[in-house]
Amino acid sequence: MDLTLALDHVVAGVPDLDDAAAVLLVRHGLISLPGGEHPLWGTRNRIVPLGGCYLELVAVADETLAAGTGFGRWVGAMAAGEAPWGWAVRTSDIDATAARLGLEVVPGERVRPDGLRLSWRLAGVPDDDPADRARPFFIQWDDGTPLPGSIAVPHPAGQVSVRSVEASGTDLERWLGGVVPLVDQVPGLGGIERLTLIGDSGDIVVAPPLA
Repeated sequence: MDLTLALDHVVAGVPDLDDAAAVLLVRHGLISLPGGEHPLWGTRNRIVPLGGCYLELVAVADETLAAGTGFGRWVGAMAAGEAPWGWAVRTSDIDATAARLGLEVVPGERVRPDGLRLSWRLAGVPDDDPADRARPFFIQWDDGTPLPGSIAVPHPAGQVSVRSVEASGTDLERWLGGVVPLVDQVPGLGGIERLTLIGDSGDIVVAPPLA
């Protein structure tokens, strides 16, 4: 089968979910929805649906548990301004993607506040290596799992979609193995440099730090 790649979401590690949600609402007219807990990583999130893609606000929920996981440590580093925002690429065949790059595929899940269980498989999730944190990771949602970015949300900014994501890093072409629509590669140390959205009144630019 032909491999299909798409931007799935941008990951913004923040110190406090409520504070970050307030900034997005007041400054940009963007509503974030309660996401859920990541029980394996000691983190929790909020979701900003963007018409298929989404912005994920994620914070440490259990400091002890998060300190013992690569993802939890990465979230803590982002929240402290010590690591760049990350991004996830949706792949139609995560096993093939992982085999090409020599990565392990690991499952993940969370339960939404309404009780719906979301599940997925990941490869290449950043750990403590700065080079890993500068590259996107890969995700494939399990069959029957609704995409978080597709939820209809009445953003004050209106009908919102992604115009472009500026991402930097070395060797991205080899890592991705294909073109990811909406992603522009720009010079930089790695990670997400800027997220540009289209709203009813024009462009909305969201960039780290979210404060």
